Amino acid sequence: MIYLDANATTPVDPAVLEAMLPFLREHYANPAASYAGGRRVRRAIEQARAQVASLLGARPAEITFTSGGTESINAVHASVRALWPEKPELIITGTEHAAVLESSRRWQAQGGQVTTVPVHPDGRVDLQALHALVRPGVTALVSIMWANNETGVIAPMHEIVSLAHAAGALVHTDAVQAAGKIHLDVRTTPVDFLSLSGHKMHAPKGIGALYVSQRARFAPLLVGGGQENEQRGGTENVPGIIALGKAAELAIEHLSDGNKARLKTLRDRFEHLIHAALPDMRIHGCPTHRLHTTSSFCLPERDAAGMLILLDQAGIACSAGSACHTGALHASHVLEAMGVSARAAACTLRFSFSRFNTKAEAEAAAHAVIESAHKMREAQGCELAVITH
Repeated sequence: MIYLDANATTPVDPAVLEAMLPFLREHYANPAASYAGGRRVRRAIEQARAQVASLLGARPAEITFTSGGTESINAVHASVRALWPEKPELIITGTEHAAVLESSRRWQAQGGQVTTVPVHPDGRVDLQALHALVRPGVTALVSIMWANNETGVIAPMHEIVSLAHAAGALVHTDAVQAAGKIHLDVRTTPVDFLSLSGHKMHAPKGIGALYVSQRARFAPLLVGGGQENEQRGGTENVPGIIALGKAAELAIEHLSDGNKARLKTLRDRFEHLIHAALPDMRIHGCPTHRLHTTSSFCLPERDAAGMLILLDQAGIACSAGSACHTGALHASHVLEAMGVSARAAACTLRFSFSRFNTKAEAEAAAHAVIESAHKMREAQGCELAVITH
């Protein structure tokens, strides 16, 4: 299998697996225990916290370990709604992840107001519209993803933070797709809250982190034994935390311009080969502000569901739109918000690369896409001939 669905989940890095294995075997003590085994585990957790903080340019005390991006997002929304009830408004975009969209519906059900800021056809946030929408004394939180999971479009986060803070609003960003792929620094782009997930950056599923700025108040979603500096109750997922710490350390090493350029070259080569053979291919997303790992494009008149079957048979793993609603193809709300027609969205595929992919894989996958597209056209031609007969 050629795996090109890293935006859905990534393979666990072997070094990450090696780092976590001792905490599944011999170092199994509860980190709250006062004896030597517990203290050893506690030190390992704090080292992992420092590793994740380094990835974001944060202080270790600002990092809380969670079960993943979804919990982190829900925790922020619930906290802000509880602590600033006098400010009823949450601002999001129409291209957010389902975790933000569903959490915003809960915000609304609890008496709050949700406003959706539009995006341009290239997927970038309309900053002029955001400036007009964010209101002092009304807007509590602006929650906008740093990089989109379907298109890879990177948000102008620095400008978003400036606009929101000028109106007295807090800023949360879903950085699940951005962390480990682009340079993030919460000192130069001072978001108040940031969510990330381990399984998008070569750690296992079920572990994530939440950055809470020391400037911001926070009410924990989960209460219990006072773990995580009283920011999240419950005994810590120690192996997952160690894995996430190691993944963050490795991500910093792979954020060099050379590593990013290598992946961008793979992605661009992949797209070039397909476009040369299928010139009606249309790439979604801003060409200059797009993750170097993500390729979302429409092949007109080639149904994505059929293409996925053919590509699966060819040993290529990819997605049609978002991969977070497993088992069912549905109209992409991201593409809809960008003004893409339902017909074009139904012919859209997403390929997402990781540092484990090779040039040979990118080229083989491109040829498989081309061959599958030709098969689709031939099949449609046969169907049309039968109908005409």
